[in-house]
Amino acid sequence: MSLALPLRCYIMSNADVNGLSLHYQEHGDDGETLVMLHGGFGTGDSFGPVLDELAATRRVITPDLQAHGGTADIDRPMRFEAMADDIAGLIRHLGLDQADVLGYSLGGGAALRLAIQHPRLVRRLVVLSAPPNATAGTRKSGPASTGWDASLSRCSSSRRCIPRTRRWRRGLRTSPS
Repeated sequence: MSLALPLRCYIMSNADVNGLSLHYQEHGDDGETLVMLHGGFGTGDSFGPVLDELAATRRVITPDLQAHGGTADIDRPMRFEAMADDIAGLIRHLGLDQADVLGYSLGGGAALRLAIQHPRLVRRLVVLSAPPNATAGTRKSGPASTGWDASLSRCSSSRRCIPRTRRWRRGLRTSPS
């Protein structure tokens, strides 16, 4: 009887980026690099068994975003723009020209901002369940959620923000199969 080690053997490390000691794990070692960004209140381990499958054919990097898992909080606001800059710093720290990036929820917002702010570092982008305010605002002005908050306040007292479900049904009937 032989005991095979799981593919989930990994290297844990920290990268000093933007005044933050960003904790990350490396899984696998061959193929293109994929950076996977977890959702809020999660860690890089949140991707569970998917890591084993992906690490079989590529190098997978799973950082813990600011104030999550092994990455401590620092004295700055939690903003998608800052998290995107952190991940850009990590990609450079690893000596990579580009990486594929997958982000889920909070990580999806950071992944979107990464692609906007540092497009040359992102080879392919997959965003799952990202918050709609991830693309609002800019790094130099106002909070990232300014545009979304403003539209919500307009909607709270306006009937024009009520979903038009009849249009949805009509669109489903006319959609190509």
